[in-house]
Parts: sequence; C-alpha cells; structure tokens
Amino acid sequence: MKKIIIFYASYGGGHLSAAKAIQNNLEKNYKNMNIELIDCMKYINKTIEKITTNAYKEMAKKAPWAWGKMYYDSQKPALAHISSKANSFMAIKLLKLLRDKKPDIIVSTHPFGSQMCSYLKRKGKINSKIVTIMTDFKSHDQWLVGADFTDYFFVSNNELRSELIEKGISENKIIVSGIPVSEKFLDNFDRDKIINDLKFNKNKKIILFFGGGEFGLGKQTTLDIFSCLVKNHPNTQIIAISGKNEYMKSNFEKIVSENSRENDVKIFEYSNQIPEFMSISDLVITKPGGLTVSESLVSHIPMIIINPIPGQEEENAEFLEKNKVAKWLKKDDDIDFTLNILLNDDSILNNMKENTYKIAKPNATNNICEIISKL
Repeated sequence: MKKIIIFYASYGGGHLSAAKAIQNNLEKNYKNMNIELIDCMKYINKTIEKITTNAYKEMAKKAPWAWGKMYYDSQKPALAHISSKANSFMAIKLLKLLRDKKPDIIVSTHPFGSQMCSYLKRKGKINSKIVTIMTDFKSHDQWLVGADFTDYFFVSNNELRSELIEKGISENKIIVSGIPVSEKFLDNFDRDKIINDLKFNKNKKIILFFGGGEFGLGKQTTLDIFSCLVKNHPNTQIIAISGKNEYMKSNFEKIVSENSRENDVKIFEYSNQIPEFMSISDLVITKPGGLTVSESLVSHIPMIIINPIPGQEEENAEFLEKNKVAKWLKKDDDIDFTLNILLNDDSILNNMKENTYKIAKPNATNNICEIISKL
C-alpha cells in the first residue's frame, strides 16, 4: 500500500483547502493508498504554531505593511539563511513522524513542509518523493529552499514556471497544473433552484461579496464598497459572506436595513455553499487569496480585488489584472465610478469572463493526483 503524507500549515486557509482537495481526490479515485493530512507546524510544537499563526493574523489585521516587509525581506540572503537554519532545527522533530509513518510520497502545500523534508532528504534521513504545490501566482524564494531534493513543483501558471526556471529549477521538475480546488466547483448546479432558494430575481446581476472574514481587513474600505453597492445599484443582488467577523456582519445588516434592501441582499457568517453561489454569480468581490481566486477562475467569474495583504496577495492581484480577469480596486480609486463601469457595461464583464478561460485550470486537482499516483 502506497503511503502519502500531505503537509500544510495554518497561515491562512488556502494551504489547508488545497491539501484537502488533494486528499479527497486521492481517496476517491485511487485504491491501495494510505493518506494522512498533517499540520506540520502544529505537529512540531503546538505552542510555536499557536504563537506564529496568531502573530500572522494580528500582523495581517493591524500592520499589513509589516507583513509585506517581512515577506520581501525573507528572500534576502541573511534572513533566508536564518529561516533555513530554523527549519533544519525543527525538521529533527518531524523526522520522528516520518520514521514512524515511512511515507513513500510527501506532498506539501506550504513551504515550511517542503523545506524541512528536503533538509532531511539532503541529510540522507528520508528517501521519500517530495512534491511541492505552490498556492499563489508568483514565486517566492522560501518555496525553493531545498529545491534540489524536491521531485516536483506544481505551479499555477506559465509565468511562474518561467520564474522558477530562471532561478535554476530544472524544467523537468515543474508542472503547470493550476492550484488544486475542491471538485465541487466543477459540478453542474441547478441555477434556477439556487436563485429561487435565495428568493432572488434571475434577471438581476448577482454579486458574491467576501467581507474579509476573521482578518477584518480594510474594514472601512470593505464597508464603503458594500454600502455603494447597496445604495447606488438597485439592479444588483448580493450574497455577502462576513465570516468570523461580528463587526462586519452587524454593519452589513445595518446598511441593508437602512436602505430597505433585505430582499436583494443575503448575509452569511459562513456557508458550505460557496460552489453553488459562485455558479450563479456574475461578479466576485474578494481579497486575492490563491484559493478563492482559483475557485473564481474555474467558476469563470470576473473579480474585483479588494484589500490585498502586501506580499503574495498583491502579487496575485497584479497577475489577475495583467490577465484582464479582475479589477484591483485600490485605496484612492473612485468606488462608485469603478462599479458603474463594470455593472453597467455587460461587454466588460463578458470580456473578463472570457479571459478566465485562458488561465483557469479546472482539472488541476485531477492532474496533480494522477501524477502523484504514478510516482
């Protein structure tokens, strides 16, 4: 029986979502596999994991500029060396798990897992195949630490493949697969039923609005955009996801109530129906995390990008704008002007939608799992 460990880390939800997509696909479609999903940082030390994930969340909320500086500085030689030393130290704890489990293949959706396992392979402590799944649209050197001992890099786009080749990664190791998403986003849903269940009008545009969740990012900007939609665009309907953010939820409800738009706006703290909601939406408004963006692309929905965290999310936003599938609504942009252009000219949204077909990778999960199954 082939043994596979999938490592992720809890810095943002995208790494876990990608890991789960791979796990579910392998378990469903391939027999004689023993698959385990493990938070590598939590396994090494729960206290360190808690401190670092809380630090990430607080920095993203209260000092995103500091996260951006750390993101870019971590590619500089001095800090990269410190990071590598720290991961080699933590890899010693991970070695016990790997000796117990004896995996044939290690899949990682976060650079920490790849770094630690490649260190152990370089030292001759393990001989597992190592697979890295990069969950953003641009490169970062932390993903490439220990690249000589990584067997495959799965990447989201051809530009990223070229970046890795320029940095010395063998092109035979790089596969342009796309970012893995749940197979639910490929289902054929009954559009009329979903619209009827929401008590929406099928002749009005539907906007799926992600409010930033627990990060509470760009609170006032988010509320300004939401308020503009509710007040100035009566021919739209909104599905608003507030996430674990009571402040956002209560303000959404207040704006809707003050403008008597209860019939046109549905607010959810959380929903397991995101694939269904995307299937009926004409536009998604979201911060540009790699997984949410990939889900929107495979659902072929144009995007308005808001509140990207400096670093990988800003790079994702640049990639999406460059490929003409999204509009990045920046701090000083005129919100109403931008919304008027996008919502009142169907040709613009239609062109953006057509462009999603050029860069979306709907079969990413299947393709990655097929290659893993043959290793």
